Amino acid sequence: MERKSGVLMHVSTLWGEYSCGSFGKAAKEFVDFLSAGGFSYWQVLPFGLVDECNSPYKSYSTFGGNPYFVDLEILFEKGLLTADELKGAKQSTPYYCEFDKLTADRVSLLIKASKRVDDENRRKINEFIEENRHLKDFCVFMALKNANCEKEWTEWDKSDYNEEVLFGWRFIQYEFFTQWQEIKEYANSKGIGIIGDIPIYVSFDSSDVYFNKHLFLMNDENKLTDVAGVPPDYFAEDGQLWGNPLYDWAEMEKEGFRWWKDRISAALTLFDGVRIDHFRAFESFWAVKGDAKTARDGKWVKGPGMKLINALKEVSGDKLIIAEDLGDITKEVIELVEESGFPGMRVFQFGFLGGETPHKPHNYINNCVAYSGTHDNNTLLGYLWETPADIKRDVMKYCVCNPDEWNEKGCEAIIRTIMASNAGLTVFPIQDLLGYGSDTRLNVPGRAEGNWLYRLAREQIGYIDTNKYKELNRLYGR
Repeated sequence: MERKSGVLMHVSTLWGEYSCGSFGKAAKEFVDFLSAGGFSYWQVLPFGLVDECNSPYKSYSTFGGNPYFVDLEILFEKGLLTADELKGAKQSTPYYCEFDKLTADRVSLLIKASKRVDDENRRKINEFIEENRHLKDFCVFMALKNANCEKEWTEWDKSDYNEEVLFGWRFIQYEFFTQWQEIKEYANSKGIGIIGDIPIYVSFDSSDVYFNKHLFLMNDENKLTDVAGVPPDYFAEDGQLWGNPLYDWAEMEKEGFRWWKDRISAALTLFDGVRIDHFRAFESFWAVKGDAKTARDGKWVKGPGMKLINALKEVSGDKLIIAEDLGDITKEVIELVEESGFPGMRVFQFGFLGGETPHKPHNYINNCVAYSGTHDNNTLLGYLWETPADIKRDVMKYCVCNPDEWNEKGCEAIIRTIMASNAGLTVFPIQDLLGYGSDTRLNVPGRAEGNWLYRLAREQIGYIDTNKYKELNRLYGR
């Protein structure tokens, strides 16, 4: 891999005035920050609509876009929102995502804006949606959910829907994708590539399952006999019971893995590369009984392996595909990642759990992406604060930092050590560049509440010395 560096920050974290980051001017300002710091990539999290716990990893569609990212000021400039409506959408605080407000008001506001679209643009929007069957399905699914009081699809008793609501969702998707395309083109013009994120599984209550039931493991009554999760690990002693439907890989293979190929193709129109979450499930996946209370008593089941990966390569070409090979990793998983040719992941915070490990920087290979931490980890400062004193002393010695100064200089020393490593690509969460503590952590796996809230205020990005990072990128050939 060519030596590069990037910053991990979800769009929701961007500053702004409307309860959540969006595809507005703040996104371009963040691109300018990355360019000034000598970075080459902006890594984001999944772009789908969040679930009831605000997670972007469980959405109503893996193909559809999150309405909360549609920039309201752009719609105001188009004459689709009034000044009073824009004022009414203003946030109470800039420091966290106001998901309660967004859930209550945002989609209805966007649907109201869609009713003001003129005939010419209405035709343009409909043509855009008709060209993408997965987006078309998603919009129908959301209109049907609306007609059925937002119930899960297994409880629907109505099969018709409001045409204005359907067009509203078409409008939302059109604005989402056209606004993002402008951001991506701006980033690329500044030499910044975008890395997206594909959750390994989809939500049961989704257009993906509703319109493709034969591709998922369920009985004739649409009940899931087994669901997805992971066994006990570093993050959770009972494992993580995700509850997502499992793929019927035999059925998918009969169709040449078309659905997954469509998924990768769609992602690579949005991004310059993608991270495939929980890649190890392609080798073997953890199956848990549908009525289980925890993920502890599941079992490993063989996945599709290179059959699927070869199919995905047919559509990915030379684009960057990152294999998230973390968790319970076996020899077979390691061999699959190596055979795929995709770079795997290394996480500094996993490097000092005991013994020799591939997560220590001196063991990084070129064909890997090295992180100080991911969206599931504590921040670096939070990690150092909570790490036992003897391990913290070893970490600081490893990074050539005075153990007594870990609180002030430890994060910077770790970032420098990762940058100096052999890893082809290094990525740092924005909180680590700021040296922020665990109160800014984005997600705690296995915890339902209090996640995905973190946002930056506009002035905070100015606390980061871009000249320092530009020099580090130059010094270490990134």
